[in-house]
Amino acid sequence: MRAAAGPVFGLSPEWLLADGAPFVDALVLSHPEQVERLRAVCPEAVPSAVLAGDPCYDRLLAARHHRERYRRALGVRRGQRLVLLNSTWNPESLFGDGGDGDGDGDDRDGDVLPALLPRLTAELPADEYRVAAVLHPNIWYGHGPGQVRMWLDRARRGGLTLVDPLDGWRQALVAADVTLGDFGSVSYYSAALGTPVLLGAAGEQVLGADSPLAAFVRAAPRLDPHRPLRPQLDAAVARHVPVPGPAELTSSAPGRSAELLRRAFYGLMDIPEPAGPALLEPLPLPPYEPPRRTAPVRVLTRLRGTAEVAVARYADPRDEPDAEGAAHTAVHEDTLDPALLTVADVIVREGAADDPRLGPPAAWAAEILGRYPHCGLAAYVTGPGECTVRTRDGQVLVLTSGARDVDPAACASALFAWLASGKGPDELAGGLTVWTGGTAHAVSVTPAGPGGPGPR
Repeated sequence: MRAAAGPVFGLSPEWLLADGAPFVDALVLSHPEQVERLRAVCPEAVPSAVLAGDPCYDRLLAARHHRERYRRALGVRRGQRLVLLNSTWNPESLFGDGGDGDGDGDDRDGDVLPALLPRLTAELPADEYRVAAVLHPNIWYGHGPGQVRMWLDRARRGGLTLVDPLDGWRQALVAADVTLGDFGSVSYYSAALGTPVLLGAAGEQVLGADSPLAAFVRAAPRLDPHRPLRPQLDAAVARHVPVPGPAELTSSAPGRSAELLRRAFYGLMDIPEPAGPALLEPLPLPPYEPPRRTAPVRVLTRLRGTAEVAVARYADPRDEPDAEGAAHTAVHEDTLDPALLTVADVIVREGAADDPRLGPPAAWAAEILGRYPHCGLAAYVTGPGECTVRTRDGQVLVLTSGARDVDPAACASALFAWLASGKGPDELAGGLTVWTGGTAHAVSVTPAGPGGPGPR
């Protein structure tokens, strides 16, 4: 193997030798390829090398059967594609040196990620794509959580979720449909799991040219941040063919790292291993964290047939999305700009039906319609598959998706489009079919009961 041109992180003499001799008793490596790399750059340390697989990769492999649970924890619904962005900690990474871009999507001199994220939440239909981001812990601790959230504020208001960089990133990786990343380990793990990866930053100049990661980066498809994003993401998924390299080179002993590590540790202590198998802690189920869009949402609708409405929602788009049919604006009550509520066609909020701060859902909706005369429908989302709405003529209805596979706010916009076309809720006794992309969702429309918001 050709020796690397420069220092190899973690394997070069400056990392492993003191006065010319190894100062480590055991250097844990995951694959023989790393042993050969060590032999090329620091042969004095080879006797301390221990092949013990990769415990992180083993936890990912063991958690794959929980993929649907992790997706539900992130609020991914049926028919949605989860786009996971990730950035490592490096000036050449996707996040770069900390957000010099202004986040408007037009700054080509700033970092890619802060400008890219709000474009993703604006260009991708909200009910067809879910967007989450994993940032290296050093980004959070190097710049501070407040600064990071400020840089990404517009994207967060558009529905982006920032995943916990320590406890949640693995679960998000298992849940993802496509990863948009850089040359960091998260992208490589994603490829090892067989997930399509699109690179927004390659960083080839900081990688050893003969490393497996560099080979992966050279072969991976690239994102052009100045072209429309959806066609590129869709093409990455449609054309994806898993390559064997990342899975083969991540670990030479998949599923066995706990066994091999325990054997090495107890051997160093020169005491017998405990009886029973060596096991790794399973990945915990993350908290439920659905998207929360407080940016204005442009909603495109089209009546498809009898009691069927197609809905496409875009969070805070800079330009009017192209589509046939009608359009209206839905605004969350907690929007950053309260002036938007005065021109909203639909006003939305979420909360418990018995939240004493807001009053019953029907009372909140009546208050909203009284305060904002332009608003045609107010929707109070009470759960993952239900909302209570009040129309301008005073009708209170409960919209329920039994499968909880469509955002109730999208159902409210579908009902608004239905009513705006001159039709009435009495024509929906058999339910309303809401289309998001190519997915049909059955939604019941029932009058609210006199004592509460309606059937649960």
